[in-house]
Parts: sequence; C-alpha cells; structure tokens
Amino acid sequence: MTIAMAQRMTLEAFLHYEDGTGNRYELVDGVLVEMGAESTDNTSIAMALAFFFMQQLGIPAYRVAIKHLIRVSSTKVTARDPDLIVHSVDSYAAIAGATESLLKPEHPLPLLVVEVVSPGKPGSVNYDRDYVDKRVEYAERGIPEYWIVDPQRDVVWVLSLEGRDYRSTRFAGDQAIVSPTFSDMTLTVSRILNPF
Repeated sequence: MTIAMAQRMTLEAFLHYEDGTGNRYELVDGVLVEMGAESTDNTSIAMALAFFFMQQLGIPAYRVAIKHLIRVSSTKVTARDPDLIVHSVDSYAAIAGATESLLKPEHPLPLLVVEVVSPGKPGSVNYDRDYVDKRVEYAERGIPEYWIVDPQRDVVWVLSLEGRDYRSTRFAGDQAIVSPTFSDMTLTVSRILNPF
C-alpha cells in the first residue's frame, strides 16, 4: 500500500518517520510504501540464520543485524530493509554509534545480505522485489553476496557478485549451501527452512 503524501519525503525524514502503527515501510521515489507484515515463518528463518552465523561461524552478535537499512540507487526505492545483514568489521564500524542504522554509498560493504521471500508468484510484488529489483540494486551497490531464501519454493539461492552482476547457484533439500564468503560453513537448505 502506498501512503498518500502532500510532498515527496526525504531520506532524512524517512529515517525518523514513525506513525505509531508498527508498520514497515520502504521509501520509493520519495513515497512511503508499506512492506506488509512479516510472516512468523519468515522472521523465524531470519532469526535462526542470525543464530547460526553467531554460534556456528563465530561472527560477533553486533555484526549480525536486522533493521539496518542499505542506501541503494534506484528509480524505485531509496533504502532497502533486508531481513538480515552480516556486517564486515568495516561496514559495522561505519555506522556504529550513528543515530540511524543506514549503510550509505560511501560506507564499506557488508559481507552478506539475506532476503526471506514472502509468498507470491513471478510477476507479483513480493516475488519481483526480492528476485528482480533487489538483485539489481544490491549488485549495483557492490554487495559481494546476496541470499534469496524462498520457503514457498523450498530453495535458497546464493548470489555472488562477478563484475557488475550476480552469478546465482540454487540449493534445495539436504544440499549443503556453498558460500564464497563463508567457505567452512556447514548448513543445509532443510535446516534453514525448518529451524523449528
């Protein structure tokens, strides 16, 4: 749902916007667009992944983040709100102590961005946002690794940046996920999609 506004909102105003509803928004060409509520399964998957990165890979908790925005260059959106970010030491240091959790274009890059796809068919807003739009935006931003976790299709796509585009690898079932960033990882798709 798009929120009717008298004038376009700036990124600064968006970062401090609160309407008391608890709704999640992204700023699309100066206009607030409601992201809709996250399903319990999607948030559980994102949290299970966060715990995995901390417990199994030893990444400090402060570098595994939710609700950290990434500034992107797009005609559609100004800042994305990924389900999970694994920060590099430098990307976290760039925003540590800031009043807003926003990775700006001049900031160092995180190691990984993860999106857990909400239900939808190709061509739907949910599907196209994660599979098409964010793929382009994150590649243009230079993010080295992007995971698309899709519970509806029982797959995890690992996208690794090569040049200006991502090379994608599909994993399903009991396949171990191969990550160029986390080479000693032992995690299967089944374990990600069934964290309960």
